[in-house]
Amino acid sequence: MQAFLKGATVQSIRPQKDKASAGPSTEKKAKAIPWVEKYRPKCVDEVAFQEEVVAVLKKSLQGADLPNLLFYGPPGTGKTSTILAAARELYGPGLFRQRVLELNASDERGIQVIREKVKNFAQLTVAGTRTDGKPCPPFKIIILDEADSMTAPAQAALRRTMEKESRTTRFCLICNYISRIIEPLTSRCSKFRFKPLASQIQEERLLDICDKENLKYTKESIAALVRVSEGDLRKAITFLQSATRLHVNKEITERAVVEIAGDMVDEGYAATQILSQLHESIIEGDLNDKQKSVITEKMAVVDKCLSDGADEYLQMLSLCSVIMQQASQSN
Repeated sequence: MQAFLKGATVQSIRPQKDKASAGPSTEKKAKAIPWVEKYRPKCVDEVAFQEEVVAVLKKSLQGADLPNLLFYGPPGTGKTSTILAAARELYGPGLFRQRVLELNASDERGIQVIREKVKNFAQLTVAGTRTDGKPCPPFKIIILDEADSMTAPAQAALRRTMEKESRTTRFCLICNYISRIIEPLTSRCSKFRFKPLASQIQEERLLDICDKENLKYTKESIAALVRVSEGDLRKAITFLQSATRLHVNKEITERAVVEIAGDMVDEGYAATQILSQLHESIIEGDLNDKQKSVITEKMAVVDKCLSDGADEYLQMLSLCSVIMQQASQSN
């Protein structure tokens, strides 16, 4: 009995220790917010260039009702931002986390996830009032991002869940290619195509961010950001933030933008060859052992993705971002 009590005491103390030690690191993480998240639309009215979707959503919000939705279109056009903004307006900050389940279907795309996570969340019943007293719809929202990566059996299982839980749950499927979604799912959703953002809209958003961040820039650099992003606002904002970090307290020029956006892949070098040469440079470089281990672990992941047929350009961008992050810590 004494041994049992001792064990219980030790277990009860351990979580407090972990919590105390985790405090400072979580605070540091909270401060470094990517600009893509920092300037994500907070309400439906802030969504840029998608007039038809915004108009329909605003009417749905006024009536506190929402159909099942299917958003499709190129990346960086506001699909995820739009449904998150609509959900925040529906539920308010108090109920948002309880009422919205967001899953990235490319990571969790098996039938087991649909049967467990999605089904269990969908079966929960909810009240029709918010904590601040405003009216609130008596349903939850499940957001399945990158739904076109879901397996066919998982999509079939999702169809049954959508039918059975229609009284308590609304689904929002988000994908790049609608042709990869099975017909029984598309027929149960209101479909909205998100267009690539016009150059003028992108310029306005980028200039707004530049003003809020007090950045020095040229007209040519903004035009270059719009050009290389090809209608993808997320990419444009990411390039802008990268250029700012590389040229601290300096004017962002067109050349700086092109250097960041351009890649050796564009010049015809194989990504696997670049990877092997980078590996040698990292091992022989001035980084410490921990930084090298983080980078080489990422290299292993990228190598596996490349062998599975992943996009070379995106994999190299992902690797370079990790290298930049680790290198900046040593400065």
